[in-house]
Amino acid sequence: MNILAGFADISLGQLVLVGAMALLASVVGGLAGYGTGALMPLVLVPLVGAEPVVPIIAISAIFTNISRFVAYFRHADWRRALIVIGAAMLTAALGAYGYTRLTSAGAAFVIGGMLILSVPLLRLAKRRDIKISDAGLGVSAVGHGVVVGGTSGSGVILLSLLMASGLEGAAVIATDALISVVTGLIKISVFGLAGVVTAQVLAFALLIGAIAIPGAFLAKAFVERMPVQIHTAILDAAVIVGGLVMITAALRH
Repeated sequence: MNILAGFADISLGQLVLVGAMALLASVVGGLAGYGTGALMPLVLVPLVGAEPVVPIIAISAIFTNISRFVAYFRHADWRRALIVIGAAMLTAALGAYGYTRLTSAGAAFVIGGMLILSVPLLRLAKRRDIKISDAGLGVSAVGHGVVVGGTSGSGVILLSLLMASGLEGAAVIATDALISVVTGLIKISVFGLAGVVTAQVLAFALLIGAIAIPGAFLAKAFVERMPVQIHTAILDAAVIVGGLVMITAALRH
């Protein structure tokens, strides 16, 4: 497979735009703990359509999640990670398979809807300070598997579940990264079997993944200069507007 052929119909200016958004998304992800899967569809959907977006982000996320897990390895909560992985494996595969059956308009509608819902879900979880047991974490993970398997921008749900189970700080980051690597590999396997991992998907995934690596270091430089409330508000606004645009385009089709 000639990966560079995936950029055949993409101009240099468009590649620069994707690269810039990948860098911004990785910085935001380093600041807020989420954001890559929510921001990248805003530039990818207009360029390549909705169908390849989830496979692209799933593959590129492997890079960032592995590096994040390695950096925070000793903080990972393996017990909770195994609970979530065990409960979400099958449903993540089913969600990914369901995504491969969607039309372009259907994929845009699903991604857009998930982006819009992610904002109030996160705010609701923070406001109510919800706490769940290991059993509740496992039951919630079953539903999370469907969502993470078939959408982009659902990372905020896993973060909320882990915090509700009692994890804090670096433990949340490390455990989230470990779970995301495993569910990401499951999604990629399903996408590969379904034939949706094309040269274009691999090309964009490698580009985004490579650029995202230095973004983590830039996030450390910005974290002391920008109040959390500001970058969170900017991210929320961008996610909601992008979701509305995608849903509008899907309805027109």
